[in-house]
Amino acid sequence: MLPELEIKLGEGPLEPTALFPEADGFVLEIGYGGGEHLARQARERPRTGFIGCEVFSGGIAKLVQQIDAAGLRNVRLYTDDALKLISRLPDASIDEAFLLYPDPWPKTRHHKRRFVSPTTLGELARVLKPGANFNFATDIEDYASWTLAHVLRSADFTFAPAHPGAWHEPYPGWEPTRYEEKARREGRLTSFYLSFARR
Repeated sequence: MLPELEIKLGEGPLEPTALFPEADGFVLEIGYGGGEHLARQARERPRTGFIGCEVFSGGIAKLVQQIDAAGLRNVRLYTDDALKLISRLPDASIDEAFLLYPDPWPKTRHHKRRFVSPTTLGELARVLKPGANFNFATDIEDYASWTLAHVLRSADFTFAPAHPGAWHEPYPGWEPTRYEEKARREGRLTSFYLSFARR
């Protein structure tokens, strides 16, 4: 099934409306892992087009299996570096973006490999519609702090939690991913659920 689902970039921009002509909105998930969150969202929101980015074949295979089992027709997959795809999306074309439990690259010398950076935030800001959310979840406090610091330096996003500690409350309708369940088994009991709104 992958050839039918896979996004191949051409020379020009990637128009989400070309991927999903009948969709009423478009969602991007970066590094979807086993695909549980993306597949559930696609089932619950059949009129929305979902673009998933993942480079690891195991995760891609798991999501393809879920797409097949559920007969999902509103998901397309990109199997290379997500930034390559994001840079081809038109301005203000995406309604929501997710980055859930990304690799934290915990060693200081590897921090440059973290997905969140001024470059990626700039591109996300460009493609998100005004008011759209960039949702970031992690169980690693250092990565949560890193992301918050980068976003607060950006003029393109706002961070306005409903109350102190709201960042520990899962998103509405949230179901744990397998990475979150693994974190709990390994004793990491606290997660951060950050939402940043595009100005």
